[in-house]
Amino acid sequence: MLRKLPLGSVLLIVGGILTLVGFVAYFQERATLNLVGFFYGIPILLGGLALRAAELEPVPFTALSSEAVLALRETQATQTQNQVRKDVTRYRYGQEAHLDETLERLGLSPNDQQRPVLAGLREEQRDGAYTLVLEFDSPFIPLEKWQEKQAKIEKFFGPSIHAEITQPQDKRIELAMIAEA
Repeated sequence: MLRKLPLGSVLLIVGGILTLVGFVAYFQERATLNLVGFFYGIPILLGGLALRAAELEPVPFTALSSEAVLALRETQATQTQNQVRKDVTRYRYGQEAHLDETLERLGLSPNDQQRPVLAGLREEQRDGAYTLVLEFDSPFIPLEKWQEKQAKIEKFFGPSIHAEITQPQDKRIELAMIAEA
């Protein structure tokens, strides 16, 4: 649950309340509350503003996972699949985009403007195997380039994963990471 909560917003609220308490205490001549409000409230408020400026929102699930798929996840999902799912579905700070370093290492991100953007993900079952599907908006990197990198993608995401790359619509790439049973 805490993974779904934006830390920047929490700090903004707490810092705002403490700062407000500090100002009210200042005008009521209550020195102790005044100091607490100013010495803690303002730095926390500024920290919240900084985090909000560097915040990367979680990637949404594009389809609900069925009970059967959730059961498969528990028994078949690899550590890499679980880590990718958890990383992209939580707030991140100080990153340009989800999986930006991964795409760069795979040679699928020539620069920041041409980098594919992870737009969604879903979990499904393919031939009885747990599958995590990453949905990318990829207007600058064609399907052929993705397919050239398929072996490298499989090696990068570790053992026991088979990758399938498809293009369901123009400028949209789906990378399916299938757990090998």
